[in-house]
Amino acid sequence: MSKFSEDSKQLLECIGGKENIIAVSHCATRMRFVLKDDKKADTKKIKSIKSVKGTFEQAGQFQVIIGNEVPDFYNEFVKISGVDGVSKDKAKVAAKGNMKFVQRMLANLAEIFTPLIPALVVGGLILGFRNVIGDIKFLEDGTKTITQIYPFWAGVHSFLWLIGEAIFNFLPVGITWSISKKMGTTQILGIVLGLTLVSPQLLNAYDVASTVADKIPFWDFGTFHIQMIGYQAQVIPAILAGFLLAILEKNVRKIVPEYISMIVVPFLALVPTVIIAHTVLGPIGWAIGSAISSVVYNSLTSALGWLFAAVFGFLYAPLVITGLHHMTNAIDLQLMAQFGGTNLWPMIALSNIAQGSAVVAMIFINKKIKPEEEQVSIPAAISCYLGVTEPAMFGINLKYVYPFLAAMAGSSIAAVISVASGVMANSIGVGGIPGILSIKPKYMLIFSLAMIVAVVVPFILTLILSKTKFAAKFTPED
Repeated sequence: MSKFSEDSKQLLECIGGKENIIAVSHCATRMRFVLKDDKKADTKKIKSIKSVKGTFEQAGQFQVIIGNEVPDFYNEFVKISGVDGVSKDKAKVAAKGNMKFVQRMLANLAEIFTPLIPALVVGGLILGFRNVIGDIKFLEDGTKTITQIYPFWAGVHSFLWLIGEAIFNFLPVGITWSISKKMGTTQILGIVLGLTLVSPQLLNAYDVASTVADKIPFWDFGTFHIQMIGYQAQVIPAILAGFLLAILEKNVRKIVPEYISMIVVPFLALVPTVIIAHTVLGPIGWAIGSAISSVVYNSLTSALGWLFAAVFGFLYAPLVITGLHHMTNAIDLQLMAQFGGTNLWPMIALSNIAQGSAVVAMIFINKKIKPEEEQVSIPAAISCYLGVTEPAMFGINLKYVYPFLAAMAGSSIAAVISVASGVMANSIGVGGIPGILSIKPKYMLIFSLAMIVAVVVPFILTLILSKTKFAAKFTPED
């Protein structure tokens, strides 16, 4: 008899019996149950079992902490219960049935971006370093950057853009590939779809806002035109197009005879998707961006600027996720022309800092239980503090949800301080902590206070939220 035999019998009884178990698996330290009814599990009695270190619910699973001996416990439990064990991946699929819509949506979003995290981390560090050497004027009495003085660093700055452009400008390629992989469809079609969204023959997404409407190139089909607009760094159009491609491919494959599927399926899936992406899905994204730009400009120039600051500070990070944040550059330039500076860019820098501080809190929280996560979290935090937040948001904060919300709240408070104090930046382009160097000298002191708020508030809120049921509900699986 195994030393876990009695404990396994007790756990089976306390969890609601064999009939209440849909699936069971284990990870490094925990038993993972997908239950028909979580309410039938007697948490108090389960915690009293000698081998059990604790319990919690996560991502649609009821998890029982055993410790390093969980493989032996799992084997004994499966033997005694008569329940067939499944792999952790299959348990995840089964668990999605217990998730609410928002939880499933976030889980799917995380699965799309997880394969992209290494590239996002590298890209974030590269762009942050380029910001420091190429955008900050701290040489020759604040008139020149490092790249303007030293040819070597100018060459480094130019060369590193080769990598940065590949990662961020061509992000839609990675997204559509990842969706194809997740959906079990043809991955090369996903790659081709992504390439059609960022093709060099299209007007670059970064240039759309500054291009006069009648100067935008288009495909001429005689009776109608389609604008040749690229979607560099855009997330929502790529996600929508990626899922449309996967859905079309799966459905076409069901009705096309197998002996001609190699020819017919790729054509009938890819071509309609590319057409719809450039005629419907992409333009919808730009319409949303234009509407947001108008609201931002009108709000900034109104007497209720402080209220806008609270809203913008809170919502800027979600805008980064969509890729629509690029539209703010045109607003910044307009504000600079009208007021001799911009009070929008300081809020963006504060949002960068807030996201980084939430990651720092996660490093502190998970230092002992998930030390391997530091490989992502430490570079992501550094990247945030240098002005690039994507690695932190996609790699850590969105995965856990609560640090993302804590950062949004901290960013909102810091933004109110900035706008209410009339903080103005001379220029744009320098984000994160180095962003203070773009602030007009007379506002640097009050902006420093806003920066402190952007560091402290997200850190403390993340620590507080980590102790709540909300955190346990959204904490990702190992």
